[in-house]
Amino acid sequence: MTAQPGFVVIAEFALKPGQRDAFLKHAREDARQSLANEADCHQFDILVPESTENSVVLHEAYTDRAAFEAHTRMPHYQPFKDATAPLLASDPVVRFFGIV
Repeated sequence: MTAQPGFVVIAEFALKPGQRDAFLKHAREDARQSLANEADCHQFDILVPESTENSVVLHEAYTDRAAFEAHTRMPHYQPFKDATAPLLASDPVVRFFGIV
C-alpha cells in the first residue's frame, strides 16, 4: 500500500523586481529532484499569482512532517536555498498543514 500525503507545506516567496524567471529556474529543479528522489514527496507545485510578478508560492505534499524534514537534508535542497536567497525581497513565509 502506498503512503498517502498527510502533511502540506505552503511557502510564499516575495521576490526582488525582475527576479521571477531566475527563481523559477531553481524552483523547477528543486521540484523535479524532490519528486524524482523522495518517495514521500507526493506533490510539488510551483504557483505564480496572477496579481503580481514578484511572488511565487510553493505547494508541497509529503507523507508526514518527517518526510518534509528529510527533504530539507536532500542534496538538492541547500543549492536551491543558496541560489534563491539573493533573489528574495524578504524571508519566505512558510506554513505547515496537516491533512485531515
